[in-house]
Amino acid sequence: MKKTSHLKNTLRESFRMALEAIRDNKLRSMLTLMGITLGVFSVIGVMTAIRTLESSVESGLNVFGTNTFSISKRPAIQFGHGGRWKYRNRPNITYDLYEGLKERALLPLHVSAYDTKWGATVKYKDKQATKNIEVGGADEFTVRTLNTNISDGRNFSRDDVLHMRRTAIIGKDAITQLFPYEDPLDKMLSINGIKFRIIGVIEEKGAMFGESQDNIVAIPITTHLQMFGGWRRNIEITVESKSEESYDKTRDEVIGILRTLRKVAPGDDNNFELTSNKEILDELKPFSDGIKLFAFCVSVIALVVAGIGIMNIMLVSVSERIKEIGIRKAVGATRRDILTQFLMEAIFLSEFGGIAGIILGVAGGNAVAAIFNIPAVIPLDWAFIGLAVCSVIGIGFGIYPAWKAANMDPIESLRFE
Repeated sequence: MKKTSHLKNTLRESFRMALEAIRDNKLRSMLTLMGITLGVFSVIGVMTAIRTLESSVESGLNVFGTNTFSISKRPAIQFGHGGRWKYRNRPNITYDLYEGLKERALLPLHVSAYDTKWGATVKYKDKQATKNIEVGGADEFTVRTLNTNISDGRNFSRDDVLHMRRTAIIGKDAITQLFPYEDPLDKMLSINGIKFRIIGVIEEKGAMFGESQDNIVAIPITTHLQMFGGWRRNIEITVESKSEESYDKTRDEVIGILRTLRKVAPGDDNNFELTSNKEILDELKPFSDGIKLFAFCVSVIALVVAGIGIMNIMLVSVSERIKEIGIRKAVGATRRDILTQFLMEAIFLSEFGGIAGIILGVAGGNAVAAIFNIPAVIPLDWAFIGLAVCSVIGIGFGIYPAWKAANMDPIESLRFE
């Protein structure tokens, strides 16, 4: 009980002296604490931003359903692939290719097609949707493979696609613009002057990187191609395997069929891209790892400089309090008491800067969430790591001044003027 009380008193005294050191040496202390704050801020801020984006990627960018991959002309994300010039001469992924794959593939559960058109004029009576509305071309499986559902009405049928019917399904944001006070089902909207009957409402998906995924009107893929560019237009094909166990076999079968249909010679690279949720995340990982490494290097430099500053402050503090140290030793303070006092003072100084860095880092990192309109993240693990690092900096750079104070001769200290 006595030891516990003694430790509490030592900690309390060390905390008070740390505050006095900051108050008595404001400029020097602020510069030192700014170094620690900058170091912790750079790590916590970047890690918070990366964690926020990764969370959004895993939830929002999870655009495909389970066991699903897409087939496209170009990679979904391009880092170090030689840019668009590498892919510009590839043949388009066409509707005929989609039909050929669908006819030959035996292992997939579904093979679906999708196409996108931006900037079309979409109206209902006197209301017109904004120009950034997406007009999608879809088949009966597109809603499933894009990882959403129909919340009201019905989905496209095979007959809608085969007979190029003028039917449409609509997203929540498009409804807000065109049907703010009406039920959209069975209403007629126009796309570039052509009338379409709304048969279904797409379940709300929310925003991804600040862009709505619900500002959409989808029509049958065949009708879409007839309206916007013809049958040689580049589209995207999505394939869903029957199970996780059959995913790799399904993928291999699809690659073989596509190489045959596109007459790719043995030994030549594929002239198409297969992309899954996992591959999107893997493609983003080197980019995020590079940012993390850069933030780590900046933090190390800033924290080392700040640590040297703490050591200097503590050495000055020791030199200014030599007589106080002598008096404390004369009344019974041990070397361990003096060492603990000055070491804890260095740790408290370091933690003040660390706490400020964590607060600023979390706030700065979550500014990314506000910009992209995605849920904020508080990385508690990195916050505790930041505090632990600050404690290590305090101990590492405060040990020499504390050792110097603890080993002072009490008689010489009392004589000091």
